[in-house]
Amino acid sequence: MAVGVRTGRGGGGSVFSSALRNFFSYRIFVSAMFTLLFLATASILFSSHHAHFSENSKMQTTGRAYMHRTFLTLKSDPLKTRLELIHKQASDYIVLVNAYAAYARKFKLEISKQLKMFEDLAQNFSDLGMKPAYHDALFETDGPLDEEVLRQFEKEVKDKVKVARLMIAETKESYDNQLKIQKLKDTVFAVQELLIKAKKNGAFASLIAAKSTPKSLHCLDMRLMGEQIASPEKYRDEEPKPEFEDPSLYHYAIFSDNVIAVSVVVNSAVKNAEEPWKHVFHIVTDKMNLAAMKVWFKMRPVEGGAFVEVKAVEEYTFLNSSYVPVLRQLESANMQKLYFKNEPENTTKDANNNLTFRNPNYMSLLNHLRFYLPEIYPKLHRILLLDDDVVVQKDLTALWKLDMDGKVNGAVETCFGSFHRYAQYLNFSHPLIRDKFNPKACAWAFGMNIFDLDAWRRERLTDRYHYWQDLNEDQTLWQLGTLPPGLITFYSRTKSLDKKWHVLGLGYNPSISMDDISNAAVIHFNGNMKPWLDIAMNQFKHLWTKYVDSEMEFVQMCNFGL
Repeated sequence: MAVGVRTGRGGGGSVFSSALRNFFSYRIFVSAMFTLLFLATASILFSSHHAHFSENSKMQTTGRAYMHRTFLTLKSDPLKTRLELIHKQASDYIVLVNAYAAYARKFKLEISKQLKMFEDLAQNFSDLGMKPAYHDALFETDGPLDEEVLRQFEKEVKDKVKVARLMIAETKESYDNQLKIQKLKDTVFAVQELLIKAKKNGAFASLIAAKSTPKSLHCLDMRLMGEQIASPEKYRDEEPKPEFEDPSLYHYAIFSDNVIAVSVVVNSAVKNAEEPWKHVFHIVTDKMNLAAMKVWFKMRPVEGGAFVEVKAVEEYTFLNSSYVPVLRQLESANMQKLYFKNEPENTTKDANNNLTFRNPNYMSLLNHLRFYLPEIYPKLHRILLLDDDVVVQKDLTALWKLDMDGKVNGAVETCFGSFHRYAQYLNFSHPLIRDKFNPKACAWAFGMNIFDLDAWRRERLTDRYHYWQDLNEDQTLWQLGTLPPGLITFYSRTKSLDKKWHVLGLGYNPSISMDDISNAAVIHFNGNMKPWLDIAMNQFKHLWTKYVDSEMEFVQMCNFGL
């Protein structure tokens, strides 16, 4: 009985254990099914991702069909799992090989050996799954897989993977370098775009600085006018001196509204003159700056006995709109719109390709006064025109004794190669210009010009200037400045001077040779970077500042930064 009881207990325990094992077997089976479901879903997602890169890959299409069947049947055949892994590895390398082939095309290596190898390898991977031996036995069967066929398929895939790895290892560094080069090119391009933008902004800011009156210069004008108001008896006008009309002396014409600039021109010419008492300076300014200009030369008389005459342009009453074309043109509605309207079309470029504006100063009478020298100084035979942004470094008296060969204007030519020819300043598409002038004729510089006034009067060149200025009222023959009408007026009537007389470009060209500068009789700060501005080029500025009267009290008070 006792044995029977023990046996009954043992039998009951065995049934319970069997039930427990069946329960856990069921749990394991369910877990296995969910695991297989997860793997099948992940495989479909991977296959779909790779199919995005190679939609035409037959092997991937076959693989997706196989994974789909696996998902539906929920079979846990370990050979099929192994096949899935082999298929995924092959698919990954197809994507990788195609990516390197795409790089090869991007870097324009279509004819290279590497590109052909990559394309062939990608095709081989795709064709491998379509071989009848593998396609039927591995991908199109619903029964168990042939392990021998699977092993052979795996071997071929691994061989191709090995080849792909070797090819990638050999070319990776090259493609990485190509990628770096491309990135550098993109960076260089972006920096160049920023540089172009910065240059435009810089040119615009420089233009504003060049065309604006600096605070120091405004201060100086105010101080000088204040001095005249405070002590009017000290600055009364004197009778004209006979030397002002003496043709045996050396006469200069300076037309400017800049007090400090004019003082440097006069001071530098006098200090370098061998006989300064024979030099006469005719300064013409506008009415607003007349008092300041007169007070300066009263307070700081020039050395060596040189003579200075200061007059306002308004004193020459014959220069009115009925006689002077530029004054008449400025009264027209079209010209006022062109010069005074703040519109994009009012920007342009000068002869040096620098951004500029149609500034009304280009049409001011003070700027065009140089075309009326014979009438302003009727008793003189020769006169030397100097711009207010020049510095005289040597005695200039030889210019008054120069044989002009019957020419009217003596000037330094500025052309070299194809640059600074008439074609750059005049509109040769216009028949009036094309028929009268040679586009290859050499241009010359305003700024230091010796004029034979007798020859000028004889050839009636002021009338010639008026004729062409009237024709250019619509700005179709030339644009901006006084040089284009000067080139027309003195065409074939200009004598070329030695370049040592006049060196230009100190206001825009930092590459001028210091030897050329030191040998020059006159140096010219033409350009936007005037020496009295903060934007002046430091390597040249001292050539100007050494002639500034820095001991003058108002110069010190106005902080010229010398």
